[in-house]
Amino acid sequence: MIRFAVPLLVLATAATGFASEQKSPRSDEDKIALELKGLTPGKPQNCVRSDRITQTQGFEKEILFIEGRNKVWRNITRGSCAGLKHDDIPIFRTFGRQYCSSDLVHTRSRTGGMMTGSCSLGEFIPYTK
Repeated sequence: MIRFAVPLLVLATAATGFASEQKSPRSDEDKIALELKGLTPGKPQNCVRSDRITQTQGFEKEILFIEGRNKVWRNITRGSCAGLKHDDIPIFRTFGRQYCSSDLVHTRSRTGGMMTGSCSLGEFIPYTK
């Protein structure tokens, strides 16, 4: 019995040491900093044209609106859109062809379509090369 217990104890100890050495997943701040690396912030604006946005990246308290290769609009939301962090689908409630501060964002689960949260947009800070 002891013959099996000692090797198992050694393996368990080694496994916990290995797990603690692994890097923890990047935080939202790290991911945002990586996305904005090399870009210069500009003057905040209240609205951006939705037809120029090619991609969005959602985080718990921020949304990055990507416009081509040279411009990213950073938006710090009012309230927490926690669903964006989990890759839920954002639904923007806009008026006209622009995203504006105070527009509502609702999030829905990709599986089942359940509403997972909502927040409103803040000011748009442009980051350019």
